[in-house]
Amino acid sequence: MKDYLSISAIPASALFFASLCFLPSVVSAEVINRGPEGPPLSEIRPAPKSIYPDQYAITAQPSPSEVDSAFLGPVLLMKSAVVDLEAGTATLPLRKGKLASGETVWSILTDATDENLAKLHGVPFSPKLAYGMTGKATRKGHVEADGSIVFQSGKVDFSPEHAVIPGDAPDFFPPKSAKPGSVGDADYSPLVALDNAPGVVFNMPMVAFDVSADDLNKMCDGNVNYGKVEDKVTKICPRDGTVTLKLTLGYTFGKPIFYLSTEANDEGLAALEGATYTPALKDLPFALEDASQGEPAERLYAFINGPTGIDNPFRQGLDSALSDKGSHGPLNVLGGIPTINLDYSPMWRVFPVKWTADAIEKGYRTKMTDAIAIEDAGERGIIESIAGGKPKPVGFIVNCPVVYRVN
Repeated sequence: MKDYLSISAIPASALFFASLCFLPSVVSAEVINRGPEGPPLSEIRPAPKSIYPDQYAITAQPSPSEVDSAFLGPVLLMKSAVVDLEAGTATLPLRKGKLASGETVWSILTDATDENLAKLHGVPFSPKLAYGMTGKATRKGHVEADGSIVFQSGKVDFSPEHAVIPGDAPDFFPPKSAKPGSVGDADYSPLVALDNAPGVVFNMPMVAFDVSADDLNKMCDGNVNYGKVEDKVTKICPRDGTVTLKLTLGYTFGKPIFYLSTEANDEGLAALEGATYTPALKDLPFALEDASQGEPAERLYAFINGPTGIDNPFRQGLDSALSDKGSHGPLNVLGGIPTINLDYSPMWRVFPVKWTADAIEKGYRTKMTDAIAIEDAGERGIIESIAGGKPKPVGFIVNCPVVYRVN
């Protein structure tokens, strides 16, 4: 699958900026290792290993999305990514920069608030991120004449060992202990505003810090040292200019999707997500409505006590993620993404919800994949916030850039 960019559609200023800043710039994309194909003429095919058994069947090729991306998938939303569906990974351009204090910074680019620059760099367009310029939620930087990015501040310690100990059955959540594998300092945020592009916010999660290219090149074929890189990295290779990260399976409006999970503003949540604990993201607003002026984040529903059992077709939630070995995580339900809604943001304000005891007793508990259906269940009183009452945000923010719409 190739997507070629029309250069004539991009302002000269954007091209100039791109020539300085982001190298290499990827303007085409593909999916490799799609997994098993279906029978001839079938509109469905078996799900790839990375999402089985949570999904048994997905859309076959040729896909309706090749005619119109709003149609049934699959849709590659992050055009700079090379996706391996069987492995459940995405390979992205690895971007080298440095702090003003001199340390080397290795990062990825996942989203931008300027539509032309988003297209140019093959990442989703997220205008809502412009509201992320609050407090320390967005840090500053500039592009040097050689194309390297200098960040004013923001360090990440990747040396801690990621560790989560589940609670006792049947309440595996909350865990007895949860320690994230990487921790940002008070000034670190993945959101960056560059002097060379006034008014534009870029989402640039850090994947390694103060590590030489020679050290990282030892991880080109795997054998990753997680004391030096982000915990979702499966390969990192400066000599090839790439990094490969594990994707997370979730759902949006009934459709399975793959996304990255890179930062969280809560230490326990970061540990559960395998993400970097990022205190600066506490400065992001989280309690406004999705389409409100000033709201930089979209909603994400995380179930606490969904059905468990790796072979249970309705399994979902943190109890399952903590207890079911081989699971694909909690199967969170996300709000709007590109091709489905207008208010996409890679920053997600978490609505932690649980099934009520009455709903469980009556056998209502099941797997949910649609935000509106969850809100409907909240109105009916069969799903509630962990804070009591109807589903609502409680202050948790996660950075989860969307990569691929499976269906």
